[in-house]
Amino acid sequence: MIASHLVAYYFTELHHDQVQKVDKFLYHLRLSEENLMDVSMRFRREMDKGLGRDTNPTAAVKMLPTYVRSTPDGTESGDFLALDLGGTNFRVLLVKVSANGKQTVEIENQIYVIPETLMRGSGSEQLFDHIAECLANFLDKLNIKDKKLPLGFTFSFPCQQTKLDESFLVTWTKGFRASGVEGKDVVGLLRKAIRKRGDFDIDIVAVINDTVGTMMTCGYDDHHCEIGLIVGTGTNACYMEEMRNLELVEGDEGRMCVNMEWGAFGDDGALDDLRTDFDREIDAGSLNPGKQLFEKMISGMYMGELVRIILVKMTKEGQLFQGRTTPQLLATGHFKTSYVSAIENVKDKEGLCYAEQTLRDLGLEPSEEDCVAVQRVCQIVSTRAAHLCAASLAAVLRQIRDNKALDRLRTTVGVDGSVYKNHPVFARRLHKMVRRLVPDCDVRFLRSEDGSGKGAAMVTAVAYRLAKQHIERQQILDSLRLDRDQLRCVMRKMEAEMQRGLARDTHATASVRMLPTYVRSTPDGTEWGDFLALDLGGTNFRVLLVRVRSGKRRNVEMHNKIYTIPQEITQGTGEELFDHIVHCIADFLEYMGMKGAALPLGFTFSFPCHQNSLDQGILLNWTKGFKATGCEGEDVVALLKDAIHRMEDFDLDVVAVVNDTVGTMMTCGYEDPRCEVGLIVGTGTNACYMEEMRNLELVEGDEGRMCVNMEWGAFGDDGALDDFCTPFDRAVDESSTNPGKQRFEKMISGMYLGEIVRNVLLDFTAKGLLFRGKLSERLKTRGIFETKFLSQIESDRLALRQVRSILQHLGLTSSTCDDSILVKEVCSVVARRAAQLCGAGLAAVVERIRQNRGLQNLSVTVGVDGTLYKLHPHFSAIMRETLRDLAPQCDVTLLQSEDGSGKGAALITAVACRMRGSRK
Repeated sequence: MIASHLVAYYFTELHHDQVQKVDKFLYHLRLSEENLMDVSMRFRREMDKGLGRDTNPTAAVKMLPTYVRSTPDGTESGDFLALDLGGTNFRVLLVKVSANGKQTVEIENQIYVIPETLMRGSGSEQLFDHIAECLANFLDKLNIKDKKLPLGFTFSFPCQQTKLDESFLVTWTKGFRASGVEGKDVVGLLRKAIRKRGDFDIDIVAVINDTVGTMMTCGYDDHHCEIGLIVGTGTNACYMEEMRNLELVEGDEGRMCVNMEWGAFGDDGALDDLRTDFDREIDAGSLNPGKQLFEKMISGMYMGELVRIILVKMTKEGQLFQGRTTPQLLATGHFKTSYVSAIENVKDKEGLCYAEQTLRDLGLEPSEEDCVAVQRVCQIVSTRAAHLCAASLAAVLRQIRDNKALDRLRTTVGVDGSVYKNHPVFARRLHKMVRRLVPDCDVRFLRSEDGSGKGAAMVTAVAYRLAKQHIERQQILDSLRLDRDQLRCVMRKMEAEMQRGLARDTHATASVRMLPTYVRSTPDGTEWGDFLALDLGGTNFRVLLVRVRSGKRRNVEMHNKIYTIPQEITQGTGEELFDHIVHCIADFLEYMGMKGAALPLGFTFSFPCHQNSLDQGILLNWTKGFKATGCEGEDVVALLKDAIHRMEDFDLDVVAVVNDTVGTMMTCGYEDPRCEVGLIVGTGTNACYMEEMRNLELVEGDEGRMCVNMEWGAFGDDGALDDFCTPFDRAVDESSTNPGKQRFEKMISGMYLGEIVRNVLLDFTAKGLLFRGKLSERLKTRGIFETKFLSQIESDRLALRQVRSILQHLGLTSSTCDDSILVKEVCSVVARRAAQLCGAGLAAVVERIRQNRGLQNLSVTVGVDGTLYKLHPHFSAIMRETLRDLAPQCDVTLLQSEDGSGKGAALITAVACRMRGSRK
């Protein structure tokens, strides 16, 4: 019993000594975690070089665009052909993809041989004629020659791709030398060969390499898969990169799969300090010295050879086989990578037995210590390979995580290749080191089954799905797009409605009311004095002191204070409401040290009113939650004056009551005397402008001009816009608080644009064109898609990230990059139409002013206010472009207003006082 323990102890010690001896000899092949993190950082820098337009030509890692823009989403279906050419045998496949409830893929395939004479022959035609013949044979066998099926082409040779279906062979590898193919588009050559036959027709949709095929195959089974990895005879990876980082391809939207060609990492010397003499020897004896240096440290083509070179070196130094080599051990290629897998496959004695047998086959007579040492050499070489692979993969994972601005990334890597699949512990070592290097990434590794064949069919299926869905979506969005003729028609209809609103006989039935404001002049710069302004448009209201100075030091100085109106007062009596307002005015005058001052006052009252003079406004009806009794049908100026008299503390001269659109025009008119139009595009929309008195039939007198409050939000209430209304507009109108009213406003203003977008998204989702057809409950909630989202989505350069966070807020947590692109497009189309309609309405206004004055060309300024106009990044530019197109004889300047509702009321009062003074 004691003897057997001693023997076991002796063997363990023996093994330990041998392992230590090998570890010391191969010290430079054993990389620490710190080394690997450094490799990962170097690789990330190489990725950046490959992505940059200026640095790509000299980058070792080429980061080639593949034009594959989306991974499978599980809704793909149909029959697809695939052609897999990557060696002396090639395959033709029929892949049937079904999405009826559960995803299924059925594959039928046939292997064909490429004769050596064609592989190395002269002329491209013979090779592609042979491929076309094999394809015809396959179609015949399945009796599908009469069907025009889409085909995906896996072509695993170095190519320069310019489109999804266009790929130029850079150089032949793997023993192929067929002349006349290098520098040519391989898809074009195949199409030509098929056309020449004339007995069948197919639609070649995509050409890819095997790494992309691996990602797409795994992507069908796991929608989180966005990385493809191959560790077999060679090694490579691909992943989904943000288009904004891919400088070699036009466009910033969405993602594209990048074929990294990472085997060439280090070709520029970036790994020289980590490469050993063994690596240099392998490289020197290869077919492509100085190339694919990273691949030569990792892949199956070189792993066995690396072990052989180490064994030769150790033997020559007398550390193995008693210093005796054999011709077999010295012969290149005699120690296969499959031996490495087998030697590491079984533990201890069994593994050592396999090692002994392998070594004897090489003519050696190994001792047990030799077998232990060889097993350790295999472990060190394959571990380094797995860890280097993990370091570069960690860089890719960090890039994706940073692209998405996530604290923690959840993703899947699709993997294929003989080393990954057949080596007993390579995969485990790779997974473990990846998790150590990027602990903030939850990575699933999914083994690919038939990536190169099925993958080409998947790329084709995705391309077909995207094309079909794109057509469907564009047909729907086209209903929201307006061409030049339609916009001109809107302009003409607006002109006609304006005329109807101005005429006495038709005013009562006109949708555009064209209300006289009794504002007869814009500022001329001579206004002077102190004025109070009152701005009431909601539960908060402001009192302002506005000091207007003329002459050389012409300016406007403002002081204001905000007051709240308690809900019980908004719902109480009119007396209580106006008494509260007057108390606030008194407080403000005391605050400003002006108690008892009698100043002229301008009153911005943003509720529907009918005016008979500048200082009279009859409240038609309360809105915005106000319900104070005894006010509707009454003159709000008289109600305010009565409250001032009741207080008996001060006296005010209420000179003007105005709405915010007129205030905007007047504020801008003070800055620019050419300003004769006011426009608001915010929660609501409206416009006003200076009309000739002779055209204003509702007001006595023909001399001069008067500002007309158009109330253009109601344009279309008579059906004039029905031809341009979509089902989405009708849905928004029907669910609003005022169906059939303010139709123009509902196509333009901030209160409704988000709701139009939400209705489009609901329609797309119901038709399976968005969010994989899955609705979130929150998206069904009216008003949940706020109009501010449109501005945010179109403002940010990293907009897709912005869209993603908004969609997550709406409960769409599994939305894809493609979903984000589409949501952004919907927002863009809806906002563009709003800006164009606004531009068409404005074109009608400025054209009317030009014609009123009999001018060949008009130069005019439009004062603009409103959150949508101010915050949306493209609204003003689109509106300006439409205006220029529809009213080319009008030179229009758009001037953004600052504080139109408060300052504007004071300026109207100042102008009225100036005019009153001049009349005296």
